[in-house]
Amino acid sequence: MFSLEIECDPDDRDLLVAELWEHGCAGIVELGAARVRAFFADPVEASELQLLFPGARLRIEEERDWVQSAHDLLQPMEVGRRFFLVPEWRDDPAPPGRFRIAVNPGMAFGTGAHETTRLAIEALEEFVKPGITVLDVGTGSGILAKAARLLGAARVYACDTDPVAVEIAGDGFVGSVNAVATASVDLAVANINPEAIVQLAPDLLRVLRKGGMLLASGFELAEVEQVKAALPPARGVRQKGNWALIVTLAC
Repeated sequence: MFSLEIECDPDDRDLLVAELWEHGCAGIVELGAARVRAFFADPVEASELQLLFPGARLRIEEERDWVQSAHDLLQPMEVGRRFFLVPEWRDDPAPPGRFRIAVNPGMAFGTGAHETTRLAIEALEEFVKPGITVLDVGTGSGILAKAARLLGAARVYACDTDPVAVEIAGDGFVGSVNAVATASVDLAVANINPEAIVQLAPDLLRVLRKGGMLLASGFELAEVEQVKAALPPARGVRQKGNWALIVTLAC
């Protein structure tokens, strides 16, 4: 048994994870927004994988059930005031007063463990009102779209450029915010990366109704000013650890 530690652009991580599964990966652990560790059984040729993933760091692992170990790393967790996120292979019931969301970790970004996902869920708890329309851009595993529905949004649209993510999320369309009608949503959430938010900023604002709100996350504190420069004046900046979320109102 061996593992490869691979660094990647956060925006490309979903594609990397899908490719690792296709090459016989036995389990994947998310080490951060831009780093994963993939485990392989001995029949898989390490040298071939290192050619496919230049710069990957090889480590020989002790003999144990690494698939189970990868599963064990992600435990059920309470997020925000109202949510309970559970890996899909567990049957833990939600504590009283919390919504239960089953997640499929490893195949798409959004297990709930990352600070930006937690920031986004906490912001949705505050700003989603019954009856509104919500757009989740870069839905990943679909956690934020599911949270918005449970919080009472009447309509929730989710999109991702990765077909694998859309399949895992179970709802939404393959594409991006440029396919969404102007002034059609009350709240948009984009937990992606700073470069993508800056690039998509005109469309993220275009789809909002007057007085609508954008929740933008997926970037570190050092990148806040870069993102703020592409948006109207921020209503607030929230942080968790070294990660941030910007709240912006449409003009």
